[in-house]
Amino acid sequence: MDTNANDARQPDNGAPLEVAETAIPYAVDATADTTPASPNYRALNLAKLQAQGMVTHDGGRTSVAEDFRIIKRPLLRNARATGPDAIRHGNLIVVTSAMPGEGKTYCAVNLAMSIAMEMDMTVLLVDADVARPSVLKVLGLPAEPGLMDVLLDERLAMSDVILKTNVATLSILPAGRSNKHATELLASRAMSRMLSEIASRYADRIVVFDSPPLLITSEAHALVGQMGQVVMVVEAETTTQHAVKEALRQIESCEHINLIYNKTKGFPGNEYYGYGYYD
Repeated sequence: MDTNANDARQPDNGAPLEVAETAIPYAVDATADTTPASPNYRALNLAKLQAQGMVTHDGGRTSVAEDFRIIKRPLLRNARATGPDAIRHGNLIVVTSAMPGEGKTYCAVNLAMSIAMEMDMTVLLVDADVARPSVLKVLGLPAEPGLMDVLLDERLAMSDVILKTNVATLSILPAGRSNKHATELLASRAMSRMLSEIASRYADRIVVFDSPPLLITSEAHALVGQMGQVVMVVEAETTTQHAVKEALRQIESCEHINLIYNKTKGFPGNEYYGYGYYD
């Protein structure tokens, strides 16, 4: 198992990270605040997200931004692979965890934001944690119709519920309304057809799914089995080795599994969190 690790430095009190003067190139709609592009347009408060330690276009070279540059690179390499190295649905990346509270949504949003910085990529961020959706909440947006609504209503198109943002290369598909048959819906032929369409319709699109935890819900298994790449978030010094092994056992049929070691402590006496990456 190859190992790549980069220790991030982020205050755990939510204070803004130190920002470099040079902004990272990023596709942002400069008129977003006053000229919505469509009824499905939503403006993200990028300054607020940056202050919360998230990756944003003008956040500079923060350690979190650098960590996700490292994390995304092998995922993008796999997604772009062709010929004998090509991965089926390689551009569909699901972010999950063994247990709740390990930071999977935070990592999914940051991963999507980081990929959106690529010069030749667009990103669709899907909230597939349909029992406890968190993506819109993290981004400061209200609940909206989404994935579950499309699966439940054949008259509803995915384009009807995808949200465009002031990050021109980033779109969002909310979880939508909750449903007691969510597992069956995620495992349905309608979902498979939707995933195939998402994966093949746009050659330059990466789709990042925020999935339910593996050891808590059955929805995660229905979803993970249809993805090309899996990213599992492990909370440092909290998630037990048994939980990690059990979660990995449940997705062992997936060929491309990556781990993010999240919330690692810094040097003794420092109140820092960080990330490690394992493939």
